[in-house]
Amino acid sequence: MNKQEPKLNLLDVVMLVSGSMIGSGIFIVSADMMRTLGSPIWVLACWLFSGVLTLFAALSYGELSAMMPEAGGQFIFLKRAFGNKTAFVYGWTVFLVIQTGVIAAVAVAFAKYLGVLIPSISEAHVLFTIGSFSISNSQVLAILSILLITFIHTGGIKNGAFIQRVFTISKIIALFVLIALAFSKCTGDNYLHENFSSSITPSNYNSETNTSSPIEGIGILAFFGTALIGALFSSDAWNNVTFLSAEIKNPGKNLPLGLSIGVLIVTVLYILANISYFILLPAQGNPNGVSPIEQGIMFASNDRVATSALFSFFGNTSAYIMAVLIVVSTFGCNNGLILSGSRLFQSMANAHLFFKGAAELNKKSVPYKSLWIQSFWACVLCLSGSYGQLLAYSTFSSLLFYVVTIIGLFVLRKKEPNTPRPYKAFGYPIIPALYIVLTSLVCINLLIFSFKNSITGIGIILLGIPVYYVFNKQNKIVS
Repeated sequence: MNKQEPKLNLLDVVMLVSGSMIGSGIFIVSADMMRTLGSPIWVLACWLFSGVLTLFAALSYGELSAMMPEAGGQFIFLKRAFGNKTAFVYGWTVFLVIQTGVIAAVAVAFAKYLGVLIPSISEAHVLFTIGSFSISNSQVLAILSILLITFIHTGGIKNGAFIQRVFTISKIIALFVLIALAFSKCTGDNYLHENFSSSITPSNYNSETNTSSPIEGIGILAFFGTALIGALFSSDAWNNVTFLSAEIKNPGKNLPLGLSIGVLIVTVLYILANISYFILLPAQGNPNGVSPIEQGIMFASNDRVATSALFSFFGNTSAYIMAVLIVVSTFGCNNGLILSGSRLFQSMANAHLFFKGAAELNKKSVPYKSLWIQSFWACVLCLSGSYGQLLAYSTFSSLLFYVVTIIGLFVLRKKEPNTPRPYKAFGYPIIPALYIVLTSLVCINLLIFSFKNSITGIGIILLGIPVYYVFNKQNKIVS
């Protein structure tokens, strides 16, 4: 049996954190956030709040990852704090919807935007149909991209780390170019003054009546929480690097530092990117506008805000430029997700809480069966077309497990007071406690105003309990 060795340095950790976070969300979700909140100031507040919340979580995870530098990361944290059952339910949810659902969605986004560049592979072209079930060229391409990345990773972690560096640096540079172009317009005519001199009162857009109504009182918190989901989803997957803890050099230093730097980089980029949109486009816009500029942020065609923002520089060519950027961004994002997710399922298999073969390493010290199992289920989700709905379910689940994991930080401080901690959570206990309270409020908001998706997410989590007992019976695991 080959043993995994630490091969990833601090730069790799930062690239994995930031590269897994930056997908297609930052280029799209601001349109829906504007329709929900109606105010640039409130939209930026949403992105800032999301970034601060994510940074609070990363600072807390830093202690746990430095304390337990083992393959599986968050699964191991939950196992040590709460036992096998809680850890399994987390791993079950990650496998069923969180990790594989996001991989499928990102792969479909990759194929969709590649279809802008090569129309023959767009989702409009159906390859074949059986009854009411059809498969498009775009779905096939999405599956092929997952299989390609999976195959690359079977050749060793250095392959994945190299690809992650190249693609993450490329998309960070591209975002900086977009931001620089936008800020170059600050000296001339731009929409920044118009957008930020308008009323700061939030308002919600009604598509049926084509009107916006002011949001007041407790309603502000409700709509803010709803809009926050887009920002939180765009900032998710930062925790994936903890799954690779066993393969990181000097994890006591590099994991907490890499988590903080990666999250901070993405948060700053996201806020600057949104300011860029407000420089280049009217916030409200006109739903009947002829050009992307007239449509503005709120009514950007297909919510492609970044494409509309580039229109003032490149005209119709902006659609192709942005398509290239999103293709690069989504491929790099899935590279990190597929690489890290396989280590979680490997760790579950080592604890007899997943398919036994998932723990096997090939001659390159890679859990190759875990990679292919993950790949298989993600491909099924691509074909089923259910990945979009799974994302709605998984957002609530992800937030819930972040809260439970950080509660575990407090539990382990009491349970294992003498365990070496190379890094102790910054601001403990205030920052971890703030994260728990604030994120719990977001979850309550979702449970009230997005009841169907939230309760389905809870149902998927609870379904893991009887499945756990099946594994427990077969392997005689002690809870």
